[in-house]
Amino acid sequence: MRDAINQVDTALFLWLNSLYASWLDPVMIFATERNTWFPFYALLIGWLIFRYRKQALWMVLTLAAAVAISDQTSSALLKPLTLRLRPCHVPALQKLIHPVMECGGPYGFASSHAANTFALATGLWLLVGQQYPWAKWVFLWAVFVSYSRIYVAAHYPLDVLAGAGIGVLAATLCVTTLRSLQARSANRKAV
Repeated sequence: MRDAINQVDTALFLWLNSLYASWLDPVMIFATERNTWFPFYALLIGWLIFRYRKQALWMVLTLAAAVAISDQTSSALLKPLTLRLRPCHVPALQKLIHPVMECGGPYGFASSHAANTFALATGLWLLVGQQYPWAKWVFLWAVFVSYSRIYVAAHYPLDVLAGAGIGVLAATLCVTTLRSLQARSANRKAV
């Protein structure tokens, strides 16, 4: 069963990675670089502070906790546990792939980029999505960043899907915890 899943995952990776164009390479490198998105994060934090004032501290801490949990789950737990090589480190794939940058560490399951971006997107949606429906568009950013990891040959699709799932779960856990703590605090004040 595991071999069959790996074969399908590798075939899908090879197909997706083959859909490249020279003009798209710098776009995907830009999307996949971690430092690229710091201005976006700063704007998001600034907007939360402007819009929510004192509440923003707990929102930002909740988002940071979700990203930290998703990052550590994918990087510190799963990568060393599964030891699944990134496609760019698999010798049999070297002549079949389109790598456009340095490969990174040896192991790729699960994608930290996908975990972290989906944690942020899900957390933001759960925190402000009812008031600000535009927050759903942050998921497009998460998909774009996640796909860039396949494009640059750093991850298989299953790595990305697992990372996205980890991010969604981490954000759901953190926002649920925040809301539970807020409800307890409100109940104490009411008494």
